[in-house]
Amino acid sequence: MEQALHTPASEREHPEQSSTSPDPDTGDGRGPSVFSLTLASLQPGDPIQWLKLGWQDFQRCPRIGLFYGLCFFAMGHALLAVFQNAPAYVLALSAGFLLMGPFLCLGLYDASKAMQTHDHRPSLRASLQAWRPTKGTMGIFAGVLLILELLWGRASLVVFAVTFNTMPSTEKLLPQLINPENIGFLITYTIVGGLFAGLIFITSVISIPMIMDRKTDAVSAGLTSIRACLQNPGVMLIWGALITVLIGLAMLPVFLGLLIVGPVIGHATWHAYRHIVPVQTEDSA
Repeated sequence: MEQALHTPASEREHPEQSSTSPDPDTGDGRGPSVFSLTLASLQPGDPIQWLKLGWQDFQRCPRIGLFYGLCFFAMGHALLAVFQNAPAYVLALSAGFLLMGPFLCLGLYDASKAMQTHDHRPSLRASLQAWRPTKGTMGIFAGVLLILELLWGRASLVVFAVTFNTMPSTEKLLPQLINPENIGFLITYTIVGGLFAGLIFITSVISIPMIMDRKTDAVSAGLTSIRACLQNPGVMLIWGALITVLIGLAMLPVFLGLLIVGPVIGHATWHAYRHIVPVQTEDSA
């Protein structure tokens, strides 16, 4: 009787909701496991639908999109400056370009989330502050991806050093690369670059919007992204190929296409995440 008097009323009425009761997903009271999330099964046409939704979001808040598009435009010209001064680093730093993109797109994710959930009004100011609630986790995840980027850069230099006695000049770079004698270099470089690019893509394709949206930790977000790619390898390959082709085409007219393509892909990535990790799975635990 005395013990019952000291027990909170909420626990006497609902003992199954006690803070010490085990979670049904994990069994230890620490909250649902990342492996308990039910991920969507995707269709080949889904990436096109994500792009359509991204374009709609861009049309609804064009000023926010154009601001970030201008950032992508500036990054493209920075990459061009690297090509003119250190061509061996171009392909590796292109990975850095794609690596920085998702973090730069945090503001676009915030705007798309605001328009989809109506939890706040989309604005440039709010988008610029979207990183603050999860800055620690974002920093950890960025550090992991930075390590992969540095490894890619080192591998690129090793391939160049093994193939060429001296680093080719910018003027003679393209003729030397397409020379039939260097076909082994092209194949090796493509394989090495593809491995690192694929690893970065698989780890980060939905991680950053998931961290921003669910405040999850970096490891859980990375594992969920890997699970999504392993569960839907064909569709995620199509999505990665679409991103690569669109960004490549957007670079051709002096990077002007990035003003539009960059933010559209950013918005589309948010919708890809919300499709792959439906909000109902969080509430059904």
